[in-house]
Amino acid sequence: MSEWGIALIAAGSAILGSITTGWFAWKAGHRQAAAAEAAGRAQASALVSTVQATLDEQRRARASDQRRQVYARLLTEGAALESDFRLETTSMAEAFSLVRLEGPAKVTEAALAYREAVEQTRFRRTEASQERLRAARNTFIHAAQNAIRDA
Repeated sequence: MSEWGIALIAAGSAILGSITTGWFAWKAGHRQAAAAEAAGRAQASALVSTVQATLDEQRRARASDQRRQVYARLLTEGAALESDFRLETTSMAEAFSLVRLEGPAKVTEAALAYREAVEQTRFRRTEASQERLRAARNTFIHAAQNAIRDA
């Protein structure tokens, strides 16, 4: 074999080796890029989930605080009317309206019973009306606590 033949075989082998190595490197690069893309998407998804969970918890905390304030206002207005029958019932009616808007239905029903007991007790301070008032207040408090806890 001549020197030219050996040189051509060596050159062909080098070119073929380079092409084969390049092809494998290209395939490995694509696999690596696909894996990096999948990892990036998973990380972004996890971040979005974490942010969403944080926002949901903040929303729940604000809703619980809002309910707590509304329910406390009804109790405050009721206590004021219990102690001074000369006060107007307008603020109690407003507080009850807020409870109706805030809900839920069990709290609204308990608030209505409490409001009616306050109104009846204001003008008839009998032992039975006082007992009914205490029971209605306690029922409202328990319903409010459950609603705040479940919010």
